[in-house]
Amino acid sequence: MPEVAKDVRDAEREHAGSGLWRQRDFLLLWSGQTVSEMGSAVTQIALPLFAVVVLRASTFQVGLLTAATSAAFAVIALPAGALVDRRPKRSVMIVCDVLRLVIIGSIPVAAALGTLTMTQLYVVAVAAGVCTVFFDVSYQSYVPSLVRAEDLMDANGKLGATGAFAQLGGPGLGGGLVAAFGAAGAMTADAISYAVSVVSILGIRRREEPPPPQRADETLRSQITEGLRFVAQHRILRKIVACTGTANLFSGMTSALVMVFLVRVLHVRPALTGLIMAGSAIGAIAGGVFAGRLARKIGSARVIWVSMLVFSAPQVIAAAAWRGWGVLLFPLGWGITGFSALVYNVAQVSYRQSVTPPELMGRMNAAVRWIVWGTLPIGGVLGGVLGTLIGVRPALWLAFIGSWAAGWFVFFSPLRHMRDVPRPAPTPGATG
Repeated sequence: MPEVAKDVRDAEREHAGSGLWRQRDFLLLWSGQTVSEMGSAVTQIALPLFAVVVLRASTFQVGLLTAATSAAFAVIALPAGALVDRRPKRSVMIVCDVLRLVIIGSIPVAAALGTLTMTQLYVVAVAAGVCTVFFDVSYQSYVPSLVRAEDLMDANGKLGATGAFAQLGGPGLGGGLVAAFGAAGAMTADAISYAVSVVSILGIRRREEPPPPQRADETLRSQITEGLRFVAQHRILRKIVACTGTANLFSGMTSALVMVFLVRVLHVRPALTGLIMAGSAIGAIAGGVFAGRLARKIGSARVIWVSMLVFSAPQVIAAAAWRGWGVLLFPLGWGITGFSALVYNVAQVSYRQSVTPPELMGRMNAAVRWIVWGTLPIGGVLGGVLGTLIGVRPALWLAFIGSWAAGWFVFFSPLRHMRDVPRPAPTPGATG
């Protein structure tokens, strides 16, 4: 009998991820976000194109518009986390989607009326960015309340694969929509995608536990401090933040150098650069598909450092690419980067969700994102400086090696002695 019971448990673990296909609420969330993320990827093409083609914006104005879309994370991520923890996450997500529908939808309306200006595009970029910050923090904090603990890795893998697919297919879809219906039509498609997301979230039946009542002595500042303290004092979370932040620093370097490397060093025709760059998204999709299976085989905790130090090691071959057939090394290495990064992200996000008390989930996610996303622009500047001083290829070697070496932070942590992520979350104030 013990052997039979063991076999049953093993079978349940092996097929745990398949249960998500029978969970109506998760499928609603997943399908809604698939459409929404495709719409957002379309806007990444349509918004600057609108500025260039319709409003004749300068290069500086387009750069400012691009920066405006991501500035919100640096400015309001921390207070957003504290505010999200005070509200039901599902409600926050619905409000953010409705607001983004109106905000993005205002562009094609203003264009049709002939009143669109660059000022409105800047306001739209900032306002939509603020809504995205609140939505993303809520979204990442909401998933653990929607799926079983044993399905968390698989759920994050599916959601990650969707995001990678949107990055792969979204720009192409955006270009097609712009060609067929104009930039205004493409922006309309994004607005409609938020409506689809609202409908899907409204259809979710399961209700999350209400947040605990706010104490009389609690202020927004004290709540933000509590979230930062939780991350800083947790022996594994702070290592994950160090690893991710360092990897993002070097990833920012890579992003600043890649186009220059392809066009000026490898002499790739500009029309083919997008096809070559797609290798990263293809690898990321594969990472999302296989993350859950790899976690079950290797261990849901162990795979965090294995993905960084083992899976990502061959990515450096991208920097060894040469003109002619040797250029194929680049998409191969770039695909490995996408695969290992997605497996790592799924694993570390699942770990964070598993060990964080529900009442701190929003602040934890916001604190982590605030830190690790903050290194990306620094890496971009560093890549430009080093590419100028030591050359593009040597700087790219340094970027890939640095990204791989970030994995040593999580290797030299308690994760090295763990196979799987512990199920129960600690009580508030625990330092892990």
